[in-house]
Amino acid sequence: MSGIQAIMSRMAEINALVVPSTRAAESTSSSEFAATLSGALGDANAGSATGADAVTAAQKYIGVPYVWGGTDPATGLDCSGLVQQVYGDLGVDLPRVSRDQAKVGTAVPSLDQAKPGDLVAFGSPVHHIGIYIGDGKMIHAPEAGQDVKVGKVYETPTAIRRVLPETSSSTSSLSNLSGLSNLSGLSSLSSLTGADSLTALTGKYGVSSGGSSAYSALFTQATQKYGLPTGLLSAVAKAESNYNPNAVSGAGAQGLMQIMPATAKGLGVDAMNPTQAVDGAARLLKSHLETFGSVPLALAAYNAGPGAVRKYDGIPPYNETQNYVRKIMANLNSGVAA
Repeated sequence: MSGIQAIMSRMAEINALVVPSTRAAESTSSSEFAATLSGALGDANAGSATGADAVTAAQKYIGVPYVWGGTDPATGLDCSGLVQQVYGDLGVDLPRVSRDQAKVGTAVPSLDQAKPGDLVAFGSPVHHIGIYIGDGKMIHAPEAGQDVKVGKVYETPTAIRRVLPETSSSTSSLSNLSGLSNLSGLSSLSSLTGADSLTALTGKYGVSSGGSSAYSALFTQATQKYGLPTGLLSAVAKAESNYNPNAVSGAGAQGLMQIMPATAKGLGVDAMNPTQAVDGAARLLKSHLETFGSVPLALAAYNAGPGAVRKYDGIPPYNETQNYVRKIMANLNSGVAA
């Protein structure tokens, strides 16, 4: 259940339990609130990913070996397999082969007008494709004997396609929440917009994460089952979602442990189900610990992908990943998230 759905559900519960019938005309009913919220947001879960998110998702596969026909990051990817995997992580289904991928979305006239996240295709018929990252560069799976990497756009693309917008449509939808201030009891939202309004709503109507205590039994069980360091799962959940089982990131990561849809599918779990999410995250972390031999490197692989850790032979030089590892290790060492 998404955060918006949780708000609506909680509104209905509160309205049924605590709104006296004599005040029904004065107060915001659950149906009125839900209708207005739905109108303000549209589908808040659709169209939230951006081209920049595609670049971020693609970075996780840097260092994965090229394999012709490859569609599994664990064994190797070809150029179209990489593109399909990245966009699949963001909840966008693309065709399997490059010539078909070069027809999706909208056409971009020239490389000068290309934005990060656009697809750049080469040849006629198309035989190669990559993900543009700006400054004349792309992330692609080049050829046999090489790994997924950042490279120059080596020739004029025969097709440039924009599949994702430059900015998130959910951001503009959230800004419409300020319009809810005309409903009774919501006047405090008049000075708030976007995510601030959503935060105000979740606080006002009791949609909360529950904190670490709500999941301590799950963390303990999975820690013992997979032999993980004490407190690791809780620290990861705190950093990933602040213990919010309904969290969905702009890049498409879902749930308490912020697992990407494609990863969740591979693990056979529902990322929005805390029990399954914790078990899946525990298995991932155990695998990364066995592969890389240390907690910091396992955390880096969880955040940026194992390919990036292999490529840089250590924690990748991404600010997000380095801050992520630093924050979790500090919480582990101080026992904050234990």
